[in-house]
Amino acid sequence: MVSPPRRIALMGAGLIGREHAQLLSRTPDTELVAIADPAETAKSVAEAHGARYFADFQTMLDDMRPDGVIIALPNVLHADAAIACVERGIPCLVEKPVADTLQAAIRIVEASERQSVSVLVGHQRRHSPDIAKAREMITTGALGRLVAVNAMWMADKPATYFDAAWRRQSGGGPLLINLIHDIDCLRFICGEIEEVMAFTSNAVRGFEVEDTASIGIRFASGALGTLLMSDTAVSPYNWDTAAGQALYFPHQPENAYFFSGTRAALALPMMDLWQHETEGGHWQEPLVKRHVTLDGSRAYENQLAHFLDVIAGRTKPLVSARDAMMTLAAIEAIARSARERRPVRP
Repeated sequence: MVSPPRRIALMGAGLIGREHAQLLSRTPDTELVAIADPAETAKSVAEAHGARYFADFQTMLDDMRPDGVIIALPNVLHADAAIACVERGIPCLVEKPVADTLQAAIRIVEASERQSVSVLVGHQRRHSPDIAKAREMITTGALGRLVAVNAMWMADKPATYFDAAWRRQSGGGPLLINLIHDIDCLRFICGEIEEVMAFTSNAVRGFEVEDTASIGIRFASGALGTLLMSDTAVSPYNWDTAAGQALYFPHQPENAYFFSGTRAALALPMMDLWQHETEGGHWQEPLVKRHVTLDGSRAYENQLAHFLDVIAGRTKPLVSARDAMMTLAAIEAIARSARERRPVRP
């Protein structure tokens, strides 16, 4: 017997919401049945995809009873939207961050775990083959004991990006919008973050929010890391452009993450593995570089396939609400460390 397509509803028809709609439209065994968004422009998006339009997501959930929901609403609405799904027993995929505050994230976690209804959080990089392979190699000891990590996210956002006032205000800076992806990747690959020490600056634009940050990290494993971030620097050193996995950016191959262990070093996303020619080699002996091959799959497609498995009950979320809450806690610790000029534990 042929199973009917999964009926998926979408909350939010903004930039990322429209991308989800496009992905659903070209994915077999899925049907975008409804879009909820109070903006008038969302009606045309719904019409273009043959979906019903709703201004209110509560009404949409009650009328449509979809198999799953993708939530691409503003951060402040994530908790109410996710909990509305959970209360109706509907699994959901919530775009990152899981919520706008830790308190809101805790509400989602408690509801999801109390009702045993899955919430998958859209840290899509975890579904990218380079990130998954790096985690596997470090977990299995291919690099030996992990000692040091260096990561960069630097790019030059145009002035028009900040025409939206919320991007110039607290909660709208690159720590929460951009760096949260890198922090999530480092947690996923290297393990929990035990302590951070951060400096931030708004010297270039002078906005309320930061434009540049330098962060020291101590992982629970004992490994140490550094992370440099700026959204006002011309640079190819960010995963979005370097990996060729992002939706809106040109692919410019380069490395942005560097992992060094007692046996080998690995650079992502180009998957350069450096080792000595012999097991007992040291710094006065040559290194050999080899390329680690990947499967060529795409992060967003992998994430949607995973979500469909979550809906079907075949697997647990790769990024649960509780897991994503810990990433948000690390970001809040970084912001607090910068404000108070001291080390902070998430």
